[in-house]
Amino acid sequence: MVVKKKKTARVEAVVLEEENLHKLIASLSVDCGEDGIRQVAQTLQSCLELTEPVQQIQLIKKAGSQLEALSDEQPDDALLEACLHTLALVFTSLRAKNPLRRTIASAFGSVPAWLQERTVDCLCSCLSDCLSNSGSDKYSHNVDTINACLDGFPLGERCINKLLPEVLQFLHKGLRQYLHQNKGLAGRHIAQAQLMQSCLAAVKTSMLVVQRSQETISEVLQAEQGHCNVEDTLSSLLSCYIHILTDEEFIQSVQSTAGMAVVLMIRSIMGSGDEVASVVCSLLHGSAQGLAPAPQWLKERCVSLCTSGRLPGVSLYLCHGVLAMLSWKGALPGPQWEQLLLLVPNTLLDLDVSVKESSTAMVVARVLTLWSSAALDCLQGETQPCPPHLQQSLSGGSELHQHLLEHIYSHWEHPLDGVRHQTRSLFRNLLLLHQLTNPSTSDPTKDSYITELTQSLLGLEWHMRGKYGSLGCLVELYGAGHLLNIQPQLPSCLLGLMGDQNMAPYASDLLERLFVSHKAQLATEAVAAGTTEDWMEPWHGTWVTPLLQVLCRARLDQTTYILDYFLPKLLRCSPSSLAHMVQALQDTPPCSTGKGSRGQLGALMTCLRAARAQGVVPSSEEGLWGGLVPLSLLQQALVHKHDQVRMDALGLVCETHRSTEVLTLQEMDLTRHFLLPNLNSQSPGVRQQTVSLLKKLLCRANDSTQLLQKRQSQERDQEKKDRQQHTIQLYKEFLHWLCVRLLEVLLPGSSFSKCLMSLHLLCLLGQFFTFSTGPDVFALGEVVTSAHAQNVLYCVASNFLEVKQLASTLLPQLPPSAVGLQVPERMCCVLQAALELSTSTKPFDSVSAAHLLTLLLHQPHLSQALLHCAQQQGLDFQPPSLRPQDSENLLLELNTRAVVQFLLCCLQSDVLRAESSLLQAAASYPLYGRAHCITAVLQHLNTESLKQTEQWRCLVSELIAVCYRMSDVVSPVVQSSSPEGLIPMDTDSETSAGLQRILQEIQPRDTNDFFNTARELDAHHGDDHTHSQTTHTPSLNTGGEGYRVTAQMVLVCCWRSMKEVAMLLGQLCQSLPLLYTNDEVQTRPGLITEEQVEGVGLYFRQQLLQSRHRGAFELAYVGFVRLTDMLCRSGSRGLQQLPAHWLSEVLEEVKSSDSTSKLCATRRSAGIPFYIQALLSSEPKLSSCSLLKMTMKELISLAMPSVDRNNESSSVPQVHALNILRALYRDTRLGENIIPFVSDGMQAAVLGFTSPVWAVRNSSTLLFSTLITRIFGVKKGKDEHSKKNRMTGREFFTRFPALYPFLLNQLEEAASTVESDSGQVKLHPSLFLLLLVLSRLYPSPMDGSASPLGLAPFMPFIIRCGHSAVYRTREMAARALVPFVLVTQVPSTVHSLLQKLPPEPGPRIQQNHIHGTLLQVLFLLRSYQADSHRPLPAGNGISESLSQRMWLASRQNSCVVTRGAFLDVLVGLCGPKVSLLEDSQVDELRQRTLSILMDSDLVISDPSSITRGPGSTQYLLSLVRVALSASMEIPELWRAPQLTTQLLTCLLQFPQYEVRELALQGLLRRLQEEEEEEEKDRRPQWLEETTLSNLTGLALHETHPQCLAKVLQVLCVFSSSGELLWRDGAQTLSQEEVLLHLLTLAQNSVHSLELQCAALTLMSQLVNSDPKVAIAMSCFAQWGALVCSCCSEEQPVEVKLMAASVLVNCTEALLTNPHLPLGLFTTVSLWRSLFTLLQDEDHEVRDSASDFIANVPAPLLSKEMAGVSVCPPVALDRGMGLLCRLFELWGQVPAGVLTLTEWLLGDKDDNDEAVADDASSLDEEDFLFEKGDLNLWAEPVQWVKLLHRHLTSLIPTFKQSQHPGAVILDQARLHTLSAQAQTKALSSQQALDSLPALPQFSCTAEHARLTLWHQRATLALDVLERLK
Repeated sequence: MVVKKKKTARVEAVVLEEENLHKLIASLSVDCGEDGIRQVAQTLQSCLELTEPVQQIQLIKKAGSQLEALSDEQPDDALLEACLHTLALVFTSLRAKNPLRRTIASAFGSVPAWLQERTVDCLCSCLSDCLSNSGSDKYSHNVDTINACLDGFPLGERCINKLLPEVLQFLHKGLRQYLHQNKGLAGRHIAQAQLMQSCLAAVKTSMLVVQRSQETISEVLQAEQGHCNVEDTLSSLLSCYIHILTDEEFIQSVQSTAGMAVVLMIRSIMGSGDEVASVVCSLLHGSAQGLAPAPQWLKERCVSLCTSGRLPGVSLYLCHGVLAMLSWKGALPGPQWEQLLLLVPNTLLDLDVSVKESSTAMVVARVLTLWSSAALDCLQGETQPCPPHLQQSLSGGSELHQHLLEHIYSHWEHPLDGVRHQTRSLFRNLLLLHQLTNPSTSDPTKDSYITELTQSLLGLEWHMRGKYGSLGCLVELYGAGHLLNIQPQLPSCLLGLMGDQNMAPYASDLLERLFVSHKAQLATEAVAAGTTEDWMEPWHGTWVTPLLQVLCRARLDQTTYILDYFLPKLLRCSPSSLAHMVQALQDTPPCSTGKGSRGQLGALMTCLRAARAQGVVPSSEEGLWGGLVPLSLLQQALVHKHDQVRMDALGLVCETHRSTEVLTLQEMDLTRHFLLPNLNSQSPGVRQQTVSLLKKLLCRANDSTQLLQKRQSQERDQEKKDRQQHTIQLYKEFLHWLCVRLLEVLLPGSSFSKCLMSLHLLCLLGQFFTFSTGPDVFALGEVVTSAHAQNVLYCVASNFLEVKQLASTLLPQLPPSAVGLQVPERMCCVLQAALELSTSTKPFDSVSAAHLLTLLLHQPHLSQALLHCAQQQGLDFQPPSLRPQDSENLLLELNTRAVVQFLLCCLQSDVLRAESSLLQAAASYPLYGRAHCITAVLQHLNTESLKQTEQWRCLVSELIAVCYRMSDVVSPVVQSSSPEGLIPMDTDSETSAGLQRILQEIQPRDTNDFFNTARELDAHHGDDHTHSQTTHTPSLNTGGEGYRVTAQMVLVCCWRSMKEVAMLLGQLCQSLPLLYTNDEVQTRPGLITEEQVEGVGLYFRQQLLQSRHRGAFELAYVGFVRLTDMLCRSGSRGLQQLPAHWLSEVLEEVKSSDSTSKLCATRRSAGIPFYIQALLSSEPKLSSCSLLKMTMKELISLAMPSVDRNNESSSVPQVHALNILRALYRDTRLGENIIPFVSDGMQAAVLGFTSPVWAVRNSSTLLFSTLITRIFGVKKGKDEHSKKNRMTGREFFTRFPALYPFLLNQLEEAASTVESDSGQVKLHPSLFLLLLVLSRLYPSPMDGSASPLGLAPFMPFIIRCGHSAVYRTREMAARALVPFVLVTQVPSTVHSLLQKLPPEPGPRIQQNHIHGTLLQVLFLLRSYQADSHRPLPAGNGISESLSQRMWLASRQNSCVVTRGAFLDVLVGLCGPKVSLLEDSQVDELRQRTLSILMDSDLVISDPSSITRGPGSTQYLLSLVRVALSASMEIPELWRAPQLTTQLLTCLLQFPQYEVRELALQGLLRRLQEEEEEEEKDRRPQWLEETTLSNLTGLALHETHPQCLAKVLQVLCVFSSSGELLWRDGAQTLSQEEVLLHLLTLAQNSVHSLELQCAALTLMSQLVNSDPKVAIAMSCFAQWGALVCSCCSEEQPVEVKLMAASVLVNCTEALLTNPHLPLGLFTTVSLWRSLFTLLQDEDHEVRDSASDFIANVPAPLLSKEMAGVSVCPPVALDRGMGLLCRLFELWGQVPAGVLTLTEWLLGDKDDNDEAVADDASSLDEEDFLFEKGDLNLWAEPVQWVKLLHRHLTSLIPTFKQSQHPGAVILDQARLHTLSAQAQTKALSSQQALDSLPALPQFSCTAEHARLTLWHQRATLALDVLERLK
């Protein structure tokens, strides 16, 4: 938990005008008066002469104590007066919240009683002067002074009372001034926000004055004289409050305070009798009738609040005022108060539907909660009984209570946290009100209201977040036992929800309340019963046992949040439960954990980790966590296969309750054990967790070191001192080891993830310990060598941005001597590399260049190096001169200016050349790299403290100018109508001339190969481009003299240049101080002028409104957002008003646009939405959002269809409006402010579908999908119809009330068109959208029956939509109907729908009607099955209705579509084991269904009688589902076991493949279920030999690939459970024939992945089960080769996963068999394939392959290794060691050594490539976006080192085995290998030498590849040398 530091108020010194100060000092210097007074004067004089505020505070305190000591004998002299006057004057001149002011108030408070009146007079005089002489700029200061007088300062309060009329008049004058000023501040958000703050302060202060001066006001009003004056002032103040309350321009907080002020004023004037309640009631009613008791002037003011058309906010703020300003504690004064208390919630509930803004909904929720608290205060404070009417109204079940609950159910899912929190508080208060009004029924079981409420809450869907808080309130007030009695499975149910990230926090909160309450209840019961039995056992049984089951068995992603949210809370509640958990987990036998679960070991780690982090486990200083877990178990967990188990184990090592806990040697060793195998993690989440946990470890090391050093310095005992020194030494060794290991892995060719992790951890080391080489405790810098530092530097060249950034962060922390940039030659090299990279055509190179230049900024010799480069390039560049005495900051400023100036010179010359030939620029000096470097370098500059402002100003002007020039060069391409490279058609645009020139230069051809084939330019051009450039295919031997350009390169050059211009201009505007003048007075100097900023704004406007290329305008948007943010915050009035001005301009342009307009009407309006988005998002969220409201109003009126927008041209503004609206609804920065406009947007989108213009319909579709996401949230899963993205109808229509009548009318209109009697298809354009929206709603079980926004009116129209002639509409209608029917109403609705079906065939039957109705029945029954979990109630009449209409499923019904639908309904009722119907009913239905099945086309398969035509396949598949249920799933319930074989035979031999495929799918699913349920060896009862023989026959003759794959998968399940007899009709096949058939199949089925995988898996099972058979055949080598080919990198993941599974399964029988059944060559090649899979890029493949370790025979592994799952890197290392042992075991060490040396050297092809690539490396075509290596995870460098390490350990064994008779080394093979290795070493060395300087930057991939080849060759030579 983060502890927020309390902000300390700033102490500022007293600042008085010079003249006043001298006068005061002079008045205090008078040398007369008594000693005591003279001392006070001297103290005050010293105080005024000082400028240090803290000393002034001390002197004022001293003066206060001196005043206190004065006695009343002191004469009445002027000096005392001067002292008091000084203090009063200083008090009134100080700023707000200055502690000095409090000190003066305290000093005044301590004056003796006799002096108090004079003090008050003095203070009054000063305050009066302030109030009468102040200008408008001093208003807020004086308001603050008045406030200070009333802030715990009694004399100040007396002063205010004395000056009351004057103070009230001043406050009124100030408020009036603010109201007047507010009208002229439109568009100036900062000024507006300041005014709102001042206004709020003034209203609050006036309220405070009225509250504190209550008595004075009453006296003055009752007196005759002066009565008028105060009355007038109060009246004027009240009118100001009412103005604020009714003016929408004011922000909520001001209006809310004004509402309180109005009620306070009425109370102050009228007292607290019944009349006040009467007046306030009439204000809430909005009627002037009840105002009679008020004085006339008050009545006149209040009448303006009683108008009929007042804003809904007025009632809301008045309600708030009523609750906050009137006292509700204790008995109510009279019946009017009672009426008022009940009126407030009703007024607020009426607002529920009319409130649109979320912020207002928040206020409504808060005020309702406030009301419930006030009602509680009334009831709790009453001594006499509560009035019966009030008691009845506030009791549970009353009408008001019901309405409030409905409000809660509508808002408990609200997007705003605050609203959800308030509804929860309201619910709790309602329960308390119910308890107080029904004190007799405290037992919840006897309270029917509470029982029903609990049951209905528990019955709700668990995805509703609101129910958790409400259940939590019930637990809090009624105990956990109450809920557990109603639903005993609650703990398991809630634990099951913990897998969902969105639900986990809510579920864990409720769980915590439950188990804490349950524990307390059990303890209380045990004490009450007087039993000493262990009452914790039932608690463990209820809470701990289900938790451990979930931890062991559930998938890891489902248990992550249990660790985060639940376990820590459980252990906090009951620390002693840890021992129970550990014991239970160690006692549990290893269960068959599900795929991807953490198992017992993982669960143990999770529990221990959570316990240690909570401080429950004893500290590790007393042995390893109190001996709870053995060390070997921890080592296993740290390299476990599952990420989360490793993370939990590491968490156990790293996380502690105290950050100063000392690291033990064991913990350091465990970290060493963990680190290297886990550095290369592909998962970002795992990397993040690892870094976070190791950070905790390093933090511990750092904190505990400081503690140890402190102890050492205090320790007297030498032995303890030595022990502490020894610990620090261990730390040092560990940190040095860590540092070296992390630096060592940063080699060229290391994977991205390893570099990232290593750099992260090195940065942490730098953060905690620093890489110093001096006399530091750890001196980490000592171990950083120059080679290490260079490797970090070369990481800057990585293609991954994060790696670049981390390397750049780390380099400045390393010892400068190691980095070596201070050496001039080295620095020049790096500078040269950076400058070359800045002109590379590869975009990421410019980022590397920027990082390198940033690194060099701190080097003092940079200017000279730049000058040298400029002279080489012939540039006119003069760097700023440096002096040795210049500070670090000045050095940075001068270097930055030098770099920017140099890059600017280069850029200017590049732009000049690009203006003459863009094509050459794209090929050899693209402009964007230089611009990117300038932006990056400027980001590191502190622009507020620059010394050379004049030079910077000139530089900024030049930068802006060159940006405009760059943009002019490239804009013709990005603004053309088709920038992606097709020939533009813009013949008439302004840009056509520039485009034609570029086109002429590129010379496109008619064929499309232009875009792929490079176009070559001569290196030296003549002036006449058009003649000298002929297109030809580039030859390969140009040696880099020419340029190769594709259209893609030109486009990339252009849009990236536009991007960088936008970023640079945005950076300049955002970061540079502005030079501006306000009111002709220069206020601040700056580097960029107002004119320049406005110019940049106009540039962005042009780019955003005219660019067509998405890359260009999206990034121009980023720059423009920076500019608009800056405009808003700038001090310049002119700039502040620009956004509003630009917005109105662009809206006018959109309004008047047509097909000839320059605005782009295609491409979703291109940059226009971005432009408007940027302008609107600059408006502060907490302002009145006037710009947003104005824009949305304009856009919605444009987006709505109208008569004059019916053709392409006139609909352009509508298209733009729809596109802009879409962007605004998607913009997260507008947040909840956009919600009030959702209803209008939805109407525009739905109505847009009715437009005849395609563009309008297209834009409406996009807008509609955006709104669906905005309303229902981002899709939280793949299921389109998931309940998580739905809303109750009540909540939906409460939030968007305008949509209720709209959707209902639209649906009615659409439903009237769908009747298909005429046979014609009429498709209403909006019908699909309406059904889509409605299908996302569902009825709340909590809806009141009389709800005005109920869903019932929609149902008849949806049912009618089911009659449509369009299949999809019928389906959508069925889906949309389901949510509208409550679970309890399903039976009656289904029955009424079935009754509409014809009971017998007839001539006028409408099949569409029948089908629509059947679909609705089907969907309703499915949802009932999913939600209800209980049978349909008795007497539902459904089975009778179905029985009467069975003809629909038979041949009597000519339509196969409705036949199929009816069968689906029957399967839904008859198919499940537990049917929804009663047994007798379902039995009868099953028998009738079975007779239909036996009479159907499926069984009587006469080819001539099979129905063909539309829907016949669906009908057959429906029959298949019936047949599968009857034959396989539940044959005993269908009473047809004798039909099983017949039915399965019919299914498997049916001519249509869809039938066979579905049958086989069902068969496979059933077999897999039975395999999980029972022992593998038992064959299912329903499976007979006939079926098996059918299956094997099908495997030999099936022609359809998917069916064949399914057959083979079914046979795989059989063959895994025992031997399988293969029959083909009467003939039985031998194993060899089967293997040959499968081999042929696997080889020839590359086109079907599923088939290839199934064939190979089945074949492998057969080979594996009996290797001898395989040996007897010739096919084992081919099988081996096939498996190996399936492991190669380019294979699909499914194939590699299958290969991994095959290899894992044959580990024991084939790979580690001592008899080498497959021969050495095949066995070794399978091992090689296994190692390839262990280095695959896909983590699932690696994880799957690493399982082989678990299948290795135990004797071959060490004891702690056997049967353990390990991560792939560890599996690779151990697998390699295992292979070396196997070579010994097989007696094949010599052959093994040579084979491994061949692996080390690499494939033969690689060697040839090395030489070939060396020759052609410079001629390779330079593709712009090359893909590079496929595998980003594998690290060939590490693989080579691993091989070398194991080889060197194998060689001594080889030498020992060389005795007479042993297998000898193949000398010929040895010589060949030596020759290859030498050649390769030589060629790779030569190629490396031929690379340019710093090749790590200029040709990174090439350098890494050659380095690897060279390393392979060198290590191979080393091995061969050892062999000799």
